[in-house]
Amino acid sequence: MEKLPHLLSIFLFIALHFHGGKVVAFKTQDGSEEWGYVQVRPKAHMFWWLYRSPYRVEDPSKPWPIVLWLQGGPGASGVGIGNFEEVGPLNTDLKPRNSTWLKKADLLFVDNPVGTGYSFVEDKKLFVKTDVEAATDLTTLLIELFNKDEKLQKSPLFIVAESYGGKFAVTLGLSAVEAIEAGKLKLRLGGVALGDSWISPEDFVFSWGPLLKDLSRLDDSGLQQSNSIAERIKQQLEDGKFVEATNSWSELESVISIKSNHVDFYNFLEDAGSDDVATLELALYKKISMKRYSRYLTSLRSRSRTPGGADDLDTLLNGVIKKRLKIIPENVTWGGQSGAVFDSLAGDFMKPRINEVDELLAKGVNVTVYNGQIDLICSTKGTDAWVHKLKYIMHLFLS
Repeated sequence: MEKLPHLLSIFLFIALHFHGGKVVAFKTQDGSEEWGYVQVRPKAHMFWWLYRSPYRVEDPSKPWPIVLWLQGGPGASGVGIGNFEEVGPLNTDLKPRNSTWLKKADLLFVDNPVGTGYSFVEDKKLFVKTDVEAATDLTTLLIELFNKDEKLQKSPLFIVAESYGGKFAVTLGLSAVEAIEAGKLKLRLGGVALGDSWISPEDFVFSWGPLLKDLSRLDDSGLQQSNSIAERIKQQLEDGKFVEATNSWSELESVISIKSNHVDFYNFLEDAGSDDVATLELALYKKISMKRYSRYLTSLRSRSRTPGGADDLDTLLNGVIKKRLKIIPENVTWGGQSGAVFDSLAGDFMKPRINEVDELLAKGVNVTVYNGQIDLICSTKGTDAWVHKLKYIMHLFLS
Protein backbone atom coordinates (compact mmCIF):
# COMPACT_ATOMS: atom_id res chain seq x y z
CA MET A 1 0.00 0.00 0.00
CA GLU A 2 1.30 3.47 -0.88
CA LYS A 3 2.37 5.72 1.92
CA LEU A 4 -0.04 8.63 2.21
CA PRO A 5 0.58 11.96 3.92
CA HIS A 6 -1.31 12.39 7.16
CA LEU A 7 -3.25 15.45 8.09
CA LEU A 8 -1.64 17.10 11.07
CA SER A 9 -0.81 14.11 13.21
CA ILE A 10 1.36 14.95 16.23
CA PHE A 11 2.48 18.56 16.63
CA LEU A 12 5.90 19.87 17.50
CA PHE A 13 6.11 23.59 18.20
CA ILE A 14 9.11 25.60 17.07
CA ALA A 15 9.70 29.33 17.02
CA LEU A 16 12.45 30.75 14.84
CA HIS A 17 13.79 34.31 14.57
CA PHE A 18 15.69 35.28 11.42
CA HIS A 19 16.94 38.57 9.96
CA GLY A 20 14.96 40.70 12.38
CA GLY A 21 11.76 39.11 11.13
CA LYS A 22 9.84 36.36 12.84
CA VAL A 23 8.81 32.85 11.88
CA VAL A 24 6.40 30.95 14.09
CA ALA A 25 5.80 27.39 12.92
CA PHE A 26 4.44 23.97 13.74
CA LYS A 27 5.39 20.69 12.14
CA THR A 28 4.33 17.08 12.32
CA GLN A 29 6.48 14.70 14.32
CA ASP A 30 7.70 12.94 11.16
CA GLY A 31 8.52 16.28 9.49
CA SER A 32 6.25 15.59 6.51
CA GLU A 33 4.32 18.83 7.05
CA GLU A 34 5.26 22.24 8.36
CA TRP A 35 3.22 25.42 8.51
CA GLY A 36 3.26 28.80 10.14
CA TYR A 37 3.46 32.56 9.84
CA VAL A 38 6.19 34.89 8.65
CA GLN A 39 5.91 38.51 9.71
CA VAL A 40 6.90 40.00 6.35
CA ARG A 41 6.47 43.54 7.65
CA PRO A 42 5.56 44.82 11.11
CA LYS A 43 1.92 43.80 11.72
CA ALA A 44 1.69 41.99 8.35
CA HIS A 45 1.58 38.20 8.71
CA MET A 46 1.82 35.71 5.82
CA PHE A 47 0.69 32.10 6.29
CA TRP A 48 2.45 29.18 4.57
CA TRP A 49 2.09 25.39 4.54
CA LEU A 50 4.85 23.05 3.31
CA TYR A 51 4.30 19.39 2.42
CA ARG A 52 7.34 17.15 1.99
CA SER A 53 6.59 14.40 -0.50
CA PRO A 54 6.47 10.75 0.63
CA TYR A 55 7.33 9.89 -2.99
CA ARG A 56 10.60 11.80 -2.89
CA VAL A 57 13.46 10.19 -4.83
CA GLU A 58 16.99 11.17 -3.84
CA ASP A 59 19.02 11.61 -7.03
CA PRO A 60 21.93 14.11 -7.01
CA SER A 61 21.74 14.38 -10.79
CA LYS A 62 18.05 15.31 -10.62
CA PRO A 63 17.24 17.13 -7.36
CA TRP A 64 13.70 16.71 -6.08
CA PRO A 65 11.81 19.97 -6.78
CA ILE A 66 9.63 22.22 -4.64
CA VAL A 67 6.53 23.82 -6.16
CA LEU A 68 5.45 27.17 -4.72
CA TRP A 69 1.76 27.46 -5.59
CA LEU A 70 0.33 30.98 -6.04
CA GLN A 71 -3.45 31.37 -6.36
CA GLY A 72 -5.31 34.10 -8.24
CA GLY A 73 -8.05 36.52 -7.28
CA PRO A 74 -6.29 38.58 -6.09
CA GLY A 75 -7.40 37.40 -2.68
CA ALA A 76 -7.91 33.70 -3.44
CA SER A 77 -6.22 31.32 -0.99
CA GLY A 78 -3.54 28.91 -2.15
CA VAL A 79 -3.67 27.15 1.22
CA GLY A 80 -7.39 26.59 0.74
CA ILE A 81 -8.20 26.41 -2.97
CA GLY A 82 -4.91 25.23 -4.43
CA ASN A 83 -4.31 22.78 -1.62
CA PHE A 84 -7.69 21.19 -0.93
CA GLU A 85 -9.44 21.74 -4.28
CA GLU A 86 -6.65 21.28 -6.80
CA VAL A 87 -3.21 19.76 -6.19
CA GLY A 88 -2.67 19.05 -2.48
CA PRO A 89 -2.56 15.62 -0.80
CA LEU A 90 -6.14 15.73 0.52
CA ASN A 91 -9.44 16.86 -1.00
CA THR A 92 -12.15 18.82 0.80
CA ASP A 93 -13.51 15.59 2.29
CA LEU A 94 -10.01 15.05 3.74
CA LYS A 95 -9.58 11.97 1.58
CA PRO A 96 -6.32 11.24 -0.30
CA ARG A 97 -6.14 12.81 -3.78
CA ASN A 98 -4.85 10.32 -6.34
CA SER A 99 -3.62 13.14 -8.60
CA THR A 100 -1.75 15.14 -5.95
CA TRP A 101 1.33 16.94 -7.22
CA LEU A 102 3.21 15.53 -4.22
CA LYS A 103 3.93 12.58 -6.47
CA LYS A 104 6.27 14.87 -8.41
CA ALA A 105 7.41 17.55 -5.94
CA ASP A 106 7.27 18.97 -2.44
CA LEU A 107 4.48 21.56 -2.21
CA LEU A 108 4.62 25.00 -0.61
CA PHE A 109 1.27 26.79 -0.39
CA VAL A 110 1.20 30.46 0.57
CA ASP A 111 -1.76 32.72 1.30
CA ASN A 112 -0.61 35.72 -0.72
CA PRO A 113 -0.90 38.73 -0.58
CA VAL A 114 -1.22 39.45 3.13
CA GLY A 115 -4.92 39.47 3.98
CA THR A 116 -5.61 36.41 1.84
CA GLY A 117 -6.83 33.17 3.45
CA TYR A 118 -5.18 32.80 6.88
CA SER A 119 -2.74 35.66 6.21
CA PHE A 120 -3.72 38.90 7.89
CA VAL A 121 -2.75 42.47 8.64
CA GLU A 122 -3.27 44.30 11.92
CA ASP A 123 -3.65 47.63 10.13
CA LYS A 124 -5.72 48.14 6.96
CA LYS A 125 -3.03 50.45 5.61
CA LEU A 126 -0.74 47.41 5.23
CA PHE A 127 -2.60 45.73 2.35
CA VAL A 128 -0.38 45.74 -0.75
CA LYS A 129 -1.34 48.09 -3.57
CA THR A 130 0.88 46.64 -6.31
CA ASP A 131 2.11 43.29 -7.61
CA VAL A 132 5.67 44.44 -6.86
CA GLU A 133 4.81 45.06 -3.20
CA ALA A 134 3.32 41.55 -3.04
CA ALA A 135 6.52 40.15 -4.57
CA THR A 136 8.61 41.93 -1.94
CA ASP A 137 6.59 40.30 0.84
CA LEU A 138 6.90 36.88 -0.82
CA THR A 139 10.66 37.33 -1.17
CA THR A 140 10.87 38.12 2.53
CA LEU A 141 8.98 34.89 3.24
CA LEU A 142 11.35 32.87 1.04
CA ILE A 143 14.39 34.39 2.76
CA GLU A 144 13.00 33.42 6.16
CA LEU A 145 12.15 29.85 5.10
CA PHE A 146 15.11 28.96 2.87
CA ASN A 147 18.15 30.71 4.29
CA LYS A 148 18.30 28.56 7.45
CA ASP A 149 17.21 25.27 5.85
CA GLU A 150 19.95 23.58 3.82
CA LYS A 151 17.57 20.81 2.76
CA LEU A 152 15.27 23.33 1.09
CA GLN A 153 18.24 25.00 -0.57
CA LYS A 154 19.15 21.77 -2.37
CA SER A 155 15.80 21.60 -4.17
CA PRO A 156 15.03 23.83 -7.16
CA LEU A 157 11.98 26.02 -6.54
CA PHE A 158 9.37 26.27 -9.28
CA ILE A 159 6.89 29.14 -8.93
CA VAL A 160 3.58 27.86 -10.32
CA ALA A 161 0.69 30.26 -10.64
CA GLU A 162 -2.95 30.34 -11.63
CA SER A 163 -4.99 33.27 -12.99
CA TYR A 164 -4.02 36.57 -11.27
CA GLY A 165 -1.33 34.60 -9.48
CA GLY A 166 0.64 34.76 -12.73
CA LYS A 167 1.25 38.47 -12.15
CA PHE A 168 2.58 37.68 -8.69
CA ALA A 169 4.71 34.87 -10.12
CA VAL A 170 6.59 37.02 -12.62
CA THR A 171 7.17 39.88 -10.19
CA LEU A 172 8.28 37.40 -7.52
CA GLY A 173 10.55 35.68 -10.04
CA LEU A 174 12.35 38.95 -10.73
CA SER A 175 12.49 39.89 -7.05
CA ALA A 176 13.87 36.46 -6.13
CA VAL A 177 16.54 36.59 -8.86
CA GLU A 178 17.63 40.02 -7.61
CA ALA A 179 17.81 38.75 -4.01
CA ILE A 180 19.76 35.64 -5.08
CA GLU A 181 22.25 37.73 -7.07
CA ALA A 182 22.69 40.07 -4.09
CA GLY A 183 23.41 37.12 -1.79
CA LYS A 184 20.30 37.79 0.30
CA LEU A 185 18.39 34.64 -0.69
CA LYS A 186 19.83 31.11 -0.68
CA LEU A 187 17.58 29.47 -3.24
CA ARG A 188 17.79 27.69 -6.59
CA LEU A 189 15.09 29.07 -8.89
CA GLY A 190 14.05 26.28 -11.23
CA GLY A 191 11.53 28.27 -13.24
CA VAL A 192 8.16 29.98 -13.43
CA ALA A 193 4.96 28.38 -14.74
CA LEU A 194 2.04 30.59 -15.79
CA GLY A 195 -1.28 28.76 -15.90
CA ASP A 196 -4.25 30.67 -17.36
CA SER A 197 -2.45 33.76 -16.10
CA TRP A 198 -3.80 37.33 -16.16
CA ILE A 199 -0.60 38.69 -17.73
CA SER A 200 -2.22 41.04 -20.26
CA PRO A 201 -5.75 42.11 -19.25
CA GLU A 202 -6.15 44.14 -22.44
CA ASP A 203 -5.59 41.10 -24.65
CA PHE A 204 -8.04 39.05 -22.62
CA VAL A 205 -10.91 41.55 -22.69
CA PHE A 206 -10.52 41.94 -26.46
CA SER A 207 -10.75 38.15 -26.83
CA TRP A 208 -14.06 37.70 -25.02
CA GLY A 209 -16.47 39.14 -27.57
CA PRO A 210 -15.09 37.43 -30.72
CA LEU A 211 -14.66 34.11 -28.89
CA LEU A 212 -18.23 34.08 -27.59
CA LYS A 213 -19.58 35.22 -30.96
CA ASP A 214 -17.84 32.24 -32.60
CA LEU A 215 -19.43 29.98 -29.98
CA SER A 216 -22.89 31.49 -30.66
CA ARG A 217 -23.07 32.84 -27.10
CA LEU A 218 -23.16 36.47 -28.28
CA ASP A 219 -25.12 38.06 -31.10
CA ASP A 220 -23.91 41.03 -33.16
CA SER A 221 -25.26 43.52 -30.62
CA GLY A 222 -23.48 41.76 -27.76
CA LEU A 223 -20.24 41.64 -29.75
CA GLN A 224 -20.47 45.35 -30.47
CA GLN A 225 -21.03 46.19 -26.79
CA SER A 226 -18.17 43.94 -25.72
CA ASN A 227 -15.73 45.42 -28.22
CA SER A 228 -16.82 48.96 -27.35
CA ILE A 229 -16.05 48.50 -23.64
CA ALA A 230 -12.78 46.74 -24.51
CA GLU A 231 -11.78 49.79 -26.59
CA ARG A 232 -12.61 52.02 -23.64
CA ILE A 233 -10.42 49.86 -21.40
CA LYS A 234 -7.55 50.11 -23.88
CA GLN A 235 -7.80 53.91 -23.88
CA GLN A 236 -7.97 54.05 -20.08
CA LEU A 237 -4.84 51.92 -19.84
CA GLU A 238 -3.03 54.16 -22.32
CA ASP A 239 -4.07 57.19 -20.25
CA GLY A 240 -2.88 55.61 -17.01
CA LYS A 241 -6.41 55.47 -15.58
CA PHE A 242 -5.98 52.03 -14.07
CA VAL A 243 -8.73 52.12 -11.44
CA GLU A 244 -11.18 53.28 -14.10
CA ALA A 245 -10.00 50.40 -16.31
CA THR A 246 -10.72 47.97 -13.47
CA ASN A 247 -14.24 49.37 -13.14
CA SER A 248 -14.75 49.06 -16.90
CA TRP A 249 -13.57 45.44 -16.72
CA SER A 250 -16.22 44.80 -14.08
CA GLU A 251 -18.82 46.42 -16.31
CA LEU A 252 -17.71 44.31 -19.27
CA GLU A 253 -18.05 41.10 -17.24
CA SER A 254 -21.61 42.10 -16.39
CA VAL A 255 -22.46 42.87 -20.02
CA ILE A 256 -20.96 39.55 -21.13
CA SER A 257 -22.96 37.73 -18.47
CA ILE A 258 -26.24 39.36 -19.48
CA LYS A 259 -25.78 39.11 -23.24
CA SER A 260 -24.53 35.50 -23.16
CA ASN A 261 -27.29 34.25 -20.87
CA HIS A 262 -24.80 33.86 -18.03
CA VAL A 263 -21.91 32.01 -19.61
CA ASP A 264 -19.53 30.49 -17.07
CA PHE A 265 -16.33 32.57 -17.12
CA TYR A 266 -14.25 29.53 -16.16
CA ASN A 267 -15.90 27.05 -18.53
CA PHE A 268 -17.54 28.61 -21.56
CA LEU A 269 -19.31 25.32 -22.33
CA GLU A 270 -21.51 25.82 -19.27
CA ASP A 271 -23.77 28.45 -17.71
CA ALA A 272 -22.96 30.17 -14.44
CA GLY A 273 -26.55 30.16 -13.15
CA SER A 274 -29.37 32.64 -12.93
CA ASP A 275 -28.13 34.22 -9.69
CA ASP A 276 -25.11 35.81 -11.34
CA VAL A 277 -24.26 39.50 -11.73
CA ALA A 278 -27.02 40.57 -14.12
CA THR A 279 -29.14 42.29 -11.48
CA LEU A 280 -26.36 43.50 -9.21
CA GLU A 281 -24.97 46.99 -8.91
CA LEU A 282 -21.57 47.98 -10.28
CA ALA A 283 -20.16 48.38 -6.78
CA LEU A 284 -20.55 44.64 -6.22
CA TYR A 285 -19.01 43.44 -9.49
CA LYS A 286 -15.48 42.95 -8.19
CA LYS A 287 -16.60 40.76 -5.29
CA ILE A 288 -18.89 38.72 -7.54
CA SER A 289 -16.05 38.20 -10.03
CA MET A 290 -13.95 36.61 -7.28
CA LYS A 291 -16.89 34.47 -6.21
CA ARG A 292 -17.30 33.11 -9.74
CA TYR A 293 -13.97 31.31 -9.36
CA SER A 294 -14.98 29.80 -6.03
CA ARG A 295 -18.40 28.77 -7.40
CA TYR A 296 -16.78 27.04 -10.37
CA LEU A 297 -14.50 24.98 -8.13
CA THR A 298 -17.42 24.23 -5.82
CA SER A 299 -19.41 22.87 -8.75
CA LEU A 300 -16.55 20.55 -9.65
CA ARG A 301 -16.26 19.41 -6.06
CA SER A 302 -19.99 18.70 -5.72
CA ARG A 303 -19.87 16.18 -8.56
CA SER A 304 -17.57 13.89 -6.62
CA ARG A 305 -18.42 14.73 -3.02
CA THR A 306 -18.83 11.75 -0.76
CA PRO A 307 -21.78 11.48 1.67
CA GLY A 308 -21.05 13.39 4.83
CA GLY A 309 -18.23 15.38 3.22
CA ALA A 310 -17.43 19.03 3.74
CA ASP A 311 -20.21 21.39 2.69
CA ASP A 312 -17.91 24.16 1.53
CA LEU A 313 -14.35 25.39 1.79
CA ASP A 314 -15.18 28.17 4.27
CA THR A 315 -16.66 25.67 6.71
CA LEU A 316 -13.66 23.36 6.34
CA LEU A 317 -10.94 26.01 6.71
CA ASN A 318 -12.68 27.91 9.52
CA GLY A 319 -13.58 24.67 11.30
CA VAL A 320 -11.58 21.47 11.50
CA ILE A 321 -8.48 22.76 9.69
CA LYS A 322 -8.17 25.92 11.77
CA LYS A 323 -8.58 23.86 14.94
CA ARG A 324 -5.91 21.34 13.94
CA LEU A 325 -3.39 23.92 12.76
CA LYS A 326 -3.34 25.37 16.32
CA ILE A 327 -1.62 28.54 15.14
CA ILE A 328 -4.37 30.70 13.59
CA PRO A 329 -5.36 33.59 15.88
CA GLU A 330 -8.91 33.31 17.22
CA ASN A 331 -9.90 36.63 15.66
CA VAL A 332 -8.66 35.61 12.19
CA THR A 333 -11.23 34.16 9.81
CA TRP A 334 -10.01 32.31 6.71
CA GLY A 335 -10.81 34.65 3.81
CA GLY A 336 -12.05 37.39 6.12
CA GLN A 337 -9.85 40.09 4.54
CA SER A 338 -9.88 38.80 0.94
CA GLY A 339 -12.27 41.45 -0.37
CA ALA A 340 -10.01 44.18 0.98
CA VAL A 341 -7.04 42.54 -0.77
CA PHE A 342 -8.83 42.81 -4.12
CA ASP A 343 -9.93 46.40 -3.53
CA SER A 344 -6.43 47.47 -2.50
CA LEU A 345 -5.01 46.18 -5.81
CA ALA A 346 -7.63 47.90 -7.97
CA GLY A 347 -4.99 50.28 -9.33
CA ASP A 348 -2.73 47.41 -10.43
CA PHE A 349 -5.34 44.87 -11.48
CA MET A 350 -5.41 45.85 -15.16
CA LYS A 351 -1.70 46.59 -15.57
CA PRO A 352 0.08 44.14 -17.92
CA ARG A 353 3.17 42.14 -16.93
CA ILE A 354 4.40 41.21 -20.41
CA ASN A 355 7.63 43.16 -19.92
CA GLU A 356 8.33 41.25 -16.72
CA VAL A 357 8.01 37.94 -18.59
CA ASP A 358 10.54 39.28 -21.10
CA GLU A 359 12.87 40.25 -18.25
CA LEU A 360 12.68 36.75 -16.76
CA LEU A 361 13.54 35.21 -20.13
CA ALA A 362 16.43 37.63 -20.59
CA LYS A 363 17.81 36.56 -17.20
CA GLY A 364 17.75 32.93 -18.29
CA VAL A 365 14.76 31.89 -16.17
CA ASN A 366 12.74 29.01 -17.59
CA VAL A 367 9.17 30.26 -18.19
CA THR A 368 6.37 27.83 -19.04
CA VAL A 369 2.99 29.10 -20.29
CA TYR A 370 0.01 26.75 -20.28
CA ASN A 371 -3.71 27.36 -20.68
CA GLY A 372 -7.06 25.65 -20.23
CA GLN A 373 -8.98 25.27 -23.48
CA ILE A 374 -12.39 26.23 -22.09
CA ASP A 375 -11.36 29.13 -19.84
CA LEU A 376 -12.98 32.41 -20.86
CA ILE A 377 -11.62 34.98 -18.43
CA CYS A 378 -7.99 34.05 -19.23
CA SER A 379 -8.77 32.62 -22.64
CA THR A 380 -6.31 30.73 -24.82
CA LYS A 381 -7.00 33.32 -27.52
CA GLY A 382 -5.91 36.11 -25.17
CA THR A 383 -2.86 34.19 -23.97
CA ASP A 384 -1.78 33.58 -27.56
CA ALA A 385 -2.08 37.33 -28.21
CA TRP A 386 0.18 38.41 -25.35
CA VAL A 387 2.74 35.67 -25.97
CA HIS A 388 3.17 37.04 -29.50
CA LYS A 389 4.05 40.43 -27.96
CA LEU A 390 7.11 39.05 -26.17
CA LYS A 391 10.32 40.54 -27.52
CA TYR A 392 12.91 38.12 -26.16
CA ILE A 393 14.21 35.95 -29.05
CA MET A 394 10.64 34.94 -29.86
CA HIS A 395 11.65 34.00 -33.40
CA LEU A 396 13.12 30.86 -31.82
CA PHE A 397 9.76 29.89 -30.33
CA LEU A 398 7.06 31.16 -32.69
CA SER A 399 6.56 30.26 -36.34
